[in-house]
Amino acid sequence: MIYQYGEQLLPIPFAEWETAREPAIFVTDSKHAPDILEQANIIYENEISLSKIRFCKLETQQECLVSTFCIPKLADVLGSRYRIYLFVNRHNIVIVDDDGFSDRLIYRIQQKKAHQGETKERFLYNYISEFISLDPEILSNYEKRLFQMEEDVIQEKVKNFQHELIPLRRELLTFRSYYDEIMDLGRALEENENGFFIKKHLKYFGTIGDRADRLLSKTNHLLDYAQQIKEAYQSQIDARQNNNMQFLTVISTIFFPLTLITGWFGMNFKNMPGLDNGYGSVVILCILIIILCIIIFKKKKLI
Repeated sequence: MIYQYGEQLLPIPFAEWETAREPAIFVTDSKHAPDILEQANIIYENEISLSKIRFCKLETQQECLVSTFCIPKLADVLGSRYRIYLFVNRHNIVIVDDDGFSDRLIYRIQQKKAHQGETKERFLYNYISEFISLDPEILSNYEKRLFQMEEDVIQEKVKNFQHELIPLRRELLTFRSYYDEIMDLGRALEENENGFFIKKHLKYFGTIGDRADRLLSKTNHLLDYAQQIKEAYQSQIDARQNNNMQFLTVISTIFFPLTLITGWFGMNFKNMPGLDNGYGSVVILCILIIILCIIIFKKKKLI
């Protein structure tokens, strides 16, 4: 697909573009990417392999800018990702995408934006901003989940706490790395090392970096919040274990003197006092010891 620069992004036939050779935006797949790059006068000698993309980054070459995007899928953050190449020279933009994700983004830009792509800078701003347009709502949903987990911890209604928290933290860590990469990419575009962009329009790329920075700060806040909830849960477990240990200690303390008495009178020495008729007195002594221990523990507020 080829789109002509303008306030409205309008697709144009290849034959029409080939006749006029006006600056344009090309969206293609990796199979046809070499031919499209040649038509757009972009020289890229490395292999175009979307599967090898692992990060969002910008590479500055002498005749073009090469950017890679590795975007988490919101429905499966820890799973597969959208992987995209983006090439920019002084006139044209070429987007290489095998998943059709860029076509959906451009459609959303056409539906939402009044100024869609009258310049390279405006289009790139709209395009990259669309990556993270839904993320504030996504992070709010994570915050609600953490609120609910905290409430469950307070009310001791926790079930499978670790199984819920660990994937959530991993997803937030994934988002944190992603926003950090987008922020760096926006700042790199703003530097305009090759001079491909109009200076007065560089503010668009600064805005992308600022938005990613805010999302990064929000993600760090959620990670800290998740850590606090984990610590609260661990404190609750420790308190429960301490109560159990205290109960066992009390029971052991009560039965220790009883064990001593039964051990003493269980030796059955020939001249031991009460050997013939001391059973009743031993039972009474044991009961008195138990009562005395309970009174002492209650005064100490151990039971």
